[in-house]
Amino acid sequence: MSGFSLALLGFGAMLLLIAARMPIALAMLVVGAAGYAWLSSPHALIYYLQTNAYSQFASYTLSVIPLFVLMGALAERSGIAATLLRAAERGLSRLRGGMPMAVIAACAGFGAICGSSVATTATFGRAALPELRRAKVDPGFGTGTIAAGGTLGILIPPSVILVIYAITAEQNIAKLFQAALIPGLLAAAFYILAIAIAVRRNPDLAPPVAFTPPAATPRPAWARPAGAVLILIAAGAWLSGYLGSVGGILLAILGLLMLFADFAVIPAAGIAVVVVGGIYGQVFTPTEGAAVGAAVMLAVGALQKTLNMEDIKQSFLQTAETTGMIFLILLGAEVFGAFLALTQMPMTLAAMIGDSSLPPYVVICCMMLAYIILGAVMDELAMILLTLPVFIPVVLSLDFGMPTEDVALWFGILVLVVVGIGLTAPPIGLNVFIINKIARDVPILSTYRGVLPFVVADFIRLATLLTFPALSLWLVHLLN
Repeated sequence: MSGFSLALLGFGAMLLLIAARMPIALAMLVVGAAGYAWLSSPHALIYYLQTNAYSQFASYTLSVIPLFVLMGALAERSGIAATLLRAAERGLSRLRGGMPMAVIAACAGFGAICGSSVATTATFGRAALPELRRAKVDPGFGTGTIAAGGTLGILIPPSVILVIYAITAEQNIAKLFQAALIPGLLAAAFYILAIAIAVRRNPDLAPPVAFTPPAATPRPAWARPAGAVLILIAAGAWLSGYLGSVGGILLAILGLLMLFADFAVIPAAGIAVVVVGGIYGQVFTPTEGAAVGAAVMLAVGALQKTLNMEDIKQSFLQTAETTGMIFLILLGAEVFGAFLALTQMPMTLAAMIGDSSLPPYVVICCMMLAYIILGAVMDELAMILLTLPVFIPVVLSLDFGMPTEDVALWFGILVLVVVGIGLTAPPIGLNVFIINKIARDVPILSTYRGVLPFVVADFIRLATLLTFPALSLWLVHLLN
């Protein structure tokens, strides 16, 4: 039996084990270990597991995962979601469909400090559902809005999924965060546009009602002077060359927030600007940025008295559980990837596609279709780790008229978008199931109908990013 045939047999066996309800991490580990032992020897497998498991998890780079997970867990319990939602309500509630739009805007802000789709969906399921009902929004459209908004947790950096992609594809995490910003903001804009179109076509989805938005948080007397001082410092430091363009822009943004933004959102906006902006400006590495974000989030929650000891304890427990799950999947994917490397399937597939003379964009469209199909039946993290060892060599072997690093960054953003589609699209859609568990009185079919406008917007955005790679790469080139 050829190595390529053995690899296909391994994929089939793994999918059968998953269908038999074996955990995905264990299915990849079992099939990968069996294949590795078959192609080499049981002794070689034991030696590989003995050395690789430690070397992989002792990596400093991987420490960014539990830190970002902890930051998201603290944000989930700190009440920041409700604060962002109230601020978005004040700005958008008077528009037709303004309440669902406010949910999307708040999810985008929360995604900049969370990095998890599941956490964003669950948090806004609790915070936004009562507000959507009070605004008489159609129940299915309301839950669909939250499910779609939850995907912004991974689309807007920092994103745990992007970190996993960077580690697996051996790419720069900071550059991937830079590449994801414009597509993430584009996602929020497309979702708000989808709401506007849906409500215009069917006003019953979000009927106009007499609605008084919550009052703004009183601004302390020192806020405006402090904001003006920050702007002056930013201008002086930038003109003198003491701060780079990114550092000056960050200080100026903080100053403008102090001057004009609702004061209640200053902590959340400040954390996002410090963490994401600090990484963009190379003030600190992604790992250091995650540590700073987690520490600042803990400090803000303690100072505002929105986090108690039980919340902090549960955040650390959630971090341990989530990190353990991610690391086990990483180990299973590593062993399965080693098995595929022994079969030489990735190289064989890349050579076959190269000899077929298929246009590169046809190949990448086929990959996106494969991701959409897999996303309907498989966890997004496992799907990425399962396919990247095969897809990355193929993608990097194609000629898109760009440097190899740009192709890898662009492909990572496309994968992120498709993962977002899999989180909401029927027949499964993990975010739909999460919101359905919170809103038990809303039939799941109603939620599926509610997410359809957002799924259409996702496909349009995917086509846009495929057609215009510069949307993903412009900021990377600007900052580097």
